[in-house]
Amino acid sequence: MSSFYDRQRTGKLLFIVISIIAVIIFLIVSNNLVKQLAQQEKERMDIWAKSTERLATADIDADIEFLLSIISQNNSIPVLVTDSAFNILEYRNFNLPDKNDREKYIFSDLSEKNRNFLNGRLRDAAGSKGLSTLARTNPHFIEVETFGGSHQYIYYEDSILLRRLSLYPYIQLVVMIILAIIIYVAVLYTKRAEQNRVWAGLSKETAHQLGTPISSLMAWTQFLEASGTDPEIVGEIDKDVKRLSTIAQRFSKIGSRPELQLEYLNETVDQALQYMSSRVGGKIKITLDLSTDDHAVMLSSSLFEWVMENLTKNAVDAMDGAGEIRITTGADKDRAFIEVKDTGKGIARKNFKNVFNPGFTTKKRGWGLGLTLVKRIIEDYHRGRIFVKESELGHGTTFRIEIPLAG
Repeated sequence: MSSFYDRQRTGKLLFIVISIIAVIIFLIVSNNLVKQLAQQEKERMDIWAKSTERLATADIDADIEFLLSIISQNNSIPVLVTDSAFNILEYRNFNLPDKNDREKYIFSDLSEKNRNFLNGRLRDAAGSKGLSTLARTNPHFIEVETFGGSHQYIYYEDSILLRRLSLYPYIQLVVMIILAIIIYVAVLYTKRAEQNRVWAGLSKETAHQLGTPISSLMAWTQFLEASGTDPEIVGEIDKDVKRLSTIAQRFSKIGSRPELQLEYLNETVDQALQYMSSRVGGKIKITLDLSTDDHAVMLSSSLFEWVMENLTKNAVDAMDGAGEIRITTGADKDRAFIEVKDTGKGIARKNFKNVFNPGFTTKKRGWGLGLTLVKRIIEDYHRGRIFVKESELGHGTTFRIEIPLAG
């Protein structure tokens, strides 16, 4: 199943790469369109400037009306006309703060507020470079010759349409990202809800199916005891039958909120390992490194014991029946922790999160459900978290569980 998650990871990476490439192409195309529009506006302003120049130097035979029509057709590009000393003479298409001057085009006819506004726009264009320097280097300044050999400057800004179009690709990109996040979260939530329903139904059906044979085994145990079978054998069988009953009860609790009770961590961990200690084999050493203080926590003891048994069993499988399992308990700030460390095969770093996914397993046999149930019990029912603290291939793995302290 690990190869499945490798392919899934590769598919996600490929999707991200394709998405990034698509976004880059989209931005390049959009920026090219904006540049083309900007070039068209520049060409329009060159024509406007030449028309202004021709009008200023026209003789009596010139087509004055044609030149005026060209000048009057600019109703979108903000323009300032200045003399050689950069005193503003005329303006067009600026959104003035004082609306009473909307139909006026001669600078001297404007109110003081509007004159200050236009002078401020001209100074902002120059910045620290100065207007004389900027006029020689900035393509938004066009020098024209007027009557008598004097000069004027035409300064223009990008139109409102061009400014909006230049922002549009980025606004659209942000909207696309937000929509993608919303869709991803919705799909993830739907998928998780569906998985939860499947887990709950499967667990309850498993508990139901176990009920009949367990009851029968209990009756057979009593029959063996009454028939004079060795009490020690009957006792071990009885332990395993009760164990099956406990497992069935655990499965029946999946899908419903368990009732948490005040328990002591060390005591619960020790009790969970008593059953496993005699069944892991003589070559497996289980070492308990319990904290001096037995920390109080809110637990469903039966489910938490299931967690410890699953982690212990996984550790035994990872060590191929020989090695050491060290279990450590303690507290860090407002959380108690349990660490389960083995000397097994280890887990590749890329699979630190995948090991908790349904169906993920590196073993030839098994469904890969144990750690998925463990994660759900810890995080959904006990408001804690479980993660791979550290692992090295060929040297073992350490799982860490953290749950809130009581009170």
